[in-house]
Amino acid sequence: MNNLLFTIITFYQFKKINNLLKFKIELKDICKFNKIRGTVIIAKEGINGSVAGTSGSIRLLEIYLKNKGFDKIKPKYSYFKYMPFFRLKVKLKKEIVTFRSKSISANPEESTGKHIKVNNWNNLIKDKKTIVIDVRNNFEFEIGTFKRAKNPQTKSFTDFKDYIKKNLNNSKEKKIALFCTGGIRCEKASSYMIKLGFKDVNQLDGGILKYLEKIPKKKSLWNGECFVFDNRVSIKNELKEGTYELCHACRYPLSKKDLKSIKYKKGLSCSRCYGTLSDSKKKSLSERNKQIKISKKRGLFNPYIKKTLSEF
Repeated sequence: MNNLLFTIITFYQFKKINNLLKFKIELKDICKFNKIRGTVIIAKEGINGSVAGTSGSIRLLEIYLKNKGFDKIKPKYSYFKYMPFFRLKVKLKKEIVTFRSKSISANPEESTGKHIKVNNWNNLIKDKKTIVIDVRNNFEFEIGTFKRAKNPQTKSFTDFKDYIKKNLNNSKEKKIALFCTGGIRCEKASSYMIKLGFKDVNQLDGGILKYLEKIPKKKSLWNGECFVFDNRVSIKNELKEGTYELCHACRYPLSKKDLKSIKYKKGLSCSRCYGTLSDSKKKSLSERNKQIKISKKRGLFNPYIKKTLSEF
């Protein structure tokens, strides 16, 4: 690990939380004091987060969480030269990953699919009898996925229930292999599928992030890049920096080809949102770009200016 890089930690744990507000206040104070940025979601069912800071500050956060009983947060680490988050957000929600299963309640604390270690994953998905399913959303699939993976073509994770109902009802006896970015969506999806009567549900332990970290490119069955929910936008095999950028207007990841479009205006529009933005939205984006330029010129603080660890 390079001490000149920010440490990024992605984590989650399904564990009942009683006093949500108190926990939120404590956690936010810990993060603010240690200059940690990112997003943490808290619900009665547990915690889900992706944050960044110095290696020391991240260690302190892990110690705090462990002292609070979160000793199985399944951390995934990566490193980046710039702070990958603009600000800190600690949110209270109904679910740490929104699924909205009402009639059949997914409960990952009670049961989940079999966790397949990254070293065993290739053999599982090479088996032609295995149904390999990408649990992520359509735009994530388009950026990159595993060989043989099926695309549920969902716009949000809540749509995955409909995909199961329409496409997998006759596959309850078959071997299923699920994967997602860090593992949390698979926890909900596999728990739900088991309650529906699926007999052989498997999931990639640690998600794509752990696979890309541990499996060398020459042995990898991953094609393309992996979308991540921070300012890196995407990463490649061995957690190398990806090539995608984010459209600041519509928040869609843009490939190198997208960046060459005549409709792409840095910070203002891309080919997907060009001509669809309201006047107030365009005015807001233009003002933000203006303020960034002024801040850079005058050396003023602006959350949208990239900061290295030495500048942080």
